[in-house]
Amino acid sequence: MISFRFRAPDLPPYSCAVVGRRRRVLDLPLLAWLTVIWVLLWGNASWANVVNGFVVAVVLCLAFPLPLVDIRLRLHPLGIARLVVHLLVDMYTSGVKVARQMFDSRPYRAAVLAVPLRCRTDLMLTAVAVAVSNVPDGSVVEVRRANATLFVHILEADDPDAADRARRSVWRMEELTVRAFGDREEIARVRREPRPGERPGEGGR
Repeated sequence: MISFRFRAPDLPPYSCAVVGRRRRVLDLPLLAWLTVIWVLLWGNASWANVVNGFVVAVVLCLAFPLPLVDIRLRLHPLGIARLVVHLLVDMYTSGVKVARQMFDSRPYRAAVLAVPLRCRTDLMLTAVAVAVSNVPDGSVVEVRRANATLFVHILEADDPDAADRARRSVWRMEELTVRAFGDREEIARVRREPRPGERPGEGGR
């Protein structure tokens, strides 16, 4: 006999367990993603394709079970909305800034700035790096996982306030990203004051 269990203590969020001769875990976001891929492959978003894609996804997950891993992804709708609005505004203002610099004849001194983050999980580090890189004037050169540090390429390194503005911009993006997708532990981390950042590295020119 096959039964379904939701919200079991040992299950990650958005998952259910199929209990029969063997226990299988169905990750609902993974099922949704596989269904989307199926629909895209067929090129027709009909109800038949959606249902067939979901059935195929369930069969694949039951036949080839993945190890039980909680990636600690949480979805906070209000936090996601704030992050999207911030990204749109930041992309616009940064685009205007980059366009102004292109037509400015003044020489700019570039540098690489080390920005220590407060989040610690690989998922949040990656999400913050991607969010920062989506802004036109935010270029992530390196992500150092050992000490949770982003290395960001900045212009106007001659301006003494440029480094501080860049750090605060990254920390703001970190806070919004974690509040959109982080768990309670990570959200508690970003409530704390950021550590003092280092000065731009010797990579400036």
